[in-house]
Amino acid sequence: MSDIAEIKVDGKTVELPVITGTEDEKAIDISKLRDSTGFVTLDTGFKNTGSTKSKITFLDGEKGILKYRGYAIEELAAKSSFLEVIYLIIYGDLPTHTQLEELQAEISKHTLIHEDMKKFFDGYPSRSHPMGQLGSLIFSLSTFYPECLKPNQTAEEQNLTIIKLLAKFPTIVSFVYKKSLGHPLIYPKNKYDYVTNFLWMTFGQRTEDYDVNPIVVNALNKLLILHADHEQNCSASTVRIVGSSDCNLYASVAAGIAALWGPLHGGANQAVIDMLELIKADGGDTEKWIAKAKDKNDPFRMMGFGHRVYKNFDPRAKIIKKACDDILENLGIDDPILEIAKKLEEAALTDQYFIDRKLYPNVDFYSGIIYRALGFPSEMFTVLFALGRLPGWIAQWKEMHENKEPIGRPRQVYVGETDREFVEIKDRK
Repeated sequence: MSDIAEIKVDGKTVELPVITGTEDEKAIDISKLRDSTGFVTLDTGFKNTGSTKSKITFLDGEKGILKYRGYAIEELAAKSSFLEVIYLIIYGDLPTHTQLEELQAEISKHTLIHEDMKKFFDGYPSRSHPMGQLGSLIFSLSTFYPECLKPNQTAEEQNLTIIKLLAKFPTIVSFVYKKSLGHPLIYPKNKYDYVTNFLWMTFGQRTEDYDVNPIVVNALNKLLILHADHEQNCSASTVRIVGSSDCNLYASVAAGIAALWGPLHGGANQAVIDMLELIKADGGDTEKWIAKAKDKNDPFRMMGFGHRVYKNFDPRAKIIKKACDDILENLGIDDPILEIAKKLEEAALTDQYFIDRKLYPNVDFYSGIIYRALGFPSEMFTVLFALGRLPGWIAQWKEMHENKEPIGRPRQVYVGETDREFVEIKDRK
């Protein structure tokens, strides 16, 4: 293939470089197009536009491939911990045993949040959404740690901000959950690893010992690994474009939380449980609702099936299905919602209608089931998604700064009114 693409504009032929990625992805570099021709491109939703060159994550939706820094997601989920993947995504390589211990030790120094932050919970309405609380609390970290606002930070100063965010994020998530229950807050115990410490703060009680279930720890490690990054999705792109203004890391990640909150992005696993609740309230007849999903004239859509990026299968779903089965078997949960989910899963995997349309259960379907089995209310699902996505957001922000990328500034095609004559208010009709 030629390394030059040509476009004809107003009778003029313009040559544009063709860029080839390390996984043989092809892109036409249009960065000089406007200067050369006066034209811009129009790509609503940026579905065909590459906004950056990145070394973090590669996905191929047609082949069902997902890799972090060149490592297949299947291997990472099977053989590594979430903390190892955090190190990999942010720093570029899998850690040695010493590097992993050092990261855990550094995080352990900063797991506590400022005591004044607890006062924020007193001001939130009793039924305020956990994502609203999370976003505002993460944003406010920049006021408690104003050193993050220093321009031209050294690599060491920037890394300290990264460590603080990694350390305090699980603490804040657990506090949001505890406050929703009206329970006393549980402080971190630095003898625990990253995931176990989060489970302790979330499910531990001051009145009794907490027994860590290794199957739960393993399942949560896998879930967080699977959510750690996903290329230039809505929230990752938001973190990068906010960070491109030289905005601090805390505020940039808070912007990513806002983007993730939307039901078209991070809220999909909550939508799965809402759908299952709807079917249960209607009597639990799954065949009726499967028929509704097949009826093109019926507005009902099956949530948690298929994926807008993966065209054949979601590689993350195959991994998390096993963890889901292990959790349900180990905890011995008797929940009619989960029985409905199993019937829908069986239909999607065996019914030719779903097979032909590649409407397989995706990661959102299984993650919602696991979170419910662990006892989380559906409003917390997106918060847990954010906990998993945190290293990806940090890595995207860090890479954008290291590449010295310019401030993000998309163009538009104006379609509004042209010249209009101003009319004094007394003469307007």
